[in-house]
Amino acid sequence: MSAPESLSLAQARRLALAAQGFDRPRPATVTSRQVTAVVDRIGLLQIDSVNVVERAHLMPLYSRLGPYPRQLVSAAASRPPRRLLETWAHEASLVRPDVYHLMGWRRAQPERYGWGMMKRIWRERPDLVRQVLALLDQSGPLTARAVQTQLGSARPRADQWGWNWSEAKAALEWLFLTGQVAAAGRGPNFERLYDLAERVAPPAPPGLPSDWPGQFRALTARAARAHGVASPACLADYFRMPAAETRRAVAELVEEGVLVPVQVAGWPGPLYRHRAARPPRAVAARALLVAFDPLIFHRRRVEALFGMRYRLEYYLPAARRVHGYYVMPFLLGDRLVARVDLKADRPSGRLLVRAASSEPAAPAGAVIEALAPELAELAGWLGLERTEVTVDARGDLAAGLALRLG
Repeated sequence: MSAPESLSLAQARRLALAAQGFDRPRPATVTSRQVTAVVDRIGLLQIDSVNVVERAHLMPLYSRLGPYPRQLVSAAASRPPRRLLETWAHEASLVRPDVYHLMGWRRAQPERYGWGMMKRIWRERPDLVRQVLALLDQSGPLTARAVQTQLGSARPRADQWGWNWSEAKAALEWLFLTGQVAAAGRGPNFERLYDLAERVAPPAPPGLPSDWPGQFRALTARAARAHGVASPACLADYFRMPAAETRRAVAELVEEGVLVPVQVAGWPGPLYRHRAARPPRAVAARALLVAFDPLIFHRRRVEALFGMRYRLEYYLPAARRVHGYYVMPFLLGDRLVARVDLKADRPSGRLLVRAASSEPAAPAGAVIEALAPELAELAGWLGLERTEVTVDARGDLAAGLALRLG
């Protein structure tokens, strides 16, 4: 067996950024074709309920394409033939139809991947599950609230916190998990609209594997293409695949020549490069990254490639937060050079900078000069009139940004 191909850390970073589309200039005008091309490239857009700056699934497109019409995403996910579909992937995610069908192994194992109330409803109230399915057959698409109202199912208790679902919602989520219903879109309050899957999801493309090993192999190859270079743990995490099945798929893809073993200085292996991935000579990116951006899904990979230890902090009590509530890393060139804690204050029309700090060895002046216009452009896309650094903003970049934006 020949020795693994050697890559420098800088080459590995550029591979990763090119695989995610950051090696390309932002287009002057964004079309639906460009939106779906980005999702094709990166594999998925993770959905999250927290909306401090903008919905999480909309931000990775902005980071790569710049200002774009948000309705392109909602149209792709709500109008037939749908070009984007919701499914459980990394977490709840928007994916292309081929990836939706490749996630069939998960929908076939609800006992393994379901949780809590949805499994209890399936076991204890199969009658309700059948009623919900029949109602959707007659009346869909409907929100969980509408289904609950029409069936008169038990409401959630007011004193419960978190996943406080009604029985109707739990039944819908069970049916969604198993693939019997699908998301036909989202309502004005971002409520999922449920309908029978056969009326929402396009048929599987010809030649797509329907067996589980084939699906794992195809998803592993797609994760590798989206990574450029990655460890088996990174590849498994991308679509939340079981580790053993991913390792088996990696071995088969190496045998087929789809994955190439590599070693990267300072990053413990084993590591693999997708055969189509080549590091560009330079990357001239400038982008703010939401916490759910696929580039930074795997936190240990972020630390190995960029030297940044990045964690979500909005679940922590304020006293335990180090960098802020909703912190977005700032990508400049091929490095993560800063962290910015942002909030879109829509009533006042301001994008608030609550903290801004540079990473070690990043030149603060150059970072401010690049970050200020990026913040102003983001504010414009969000429909906010101005960007403002709050008076109590923390971090070594705060004062310079205040002067630059003032």
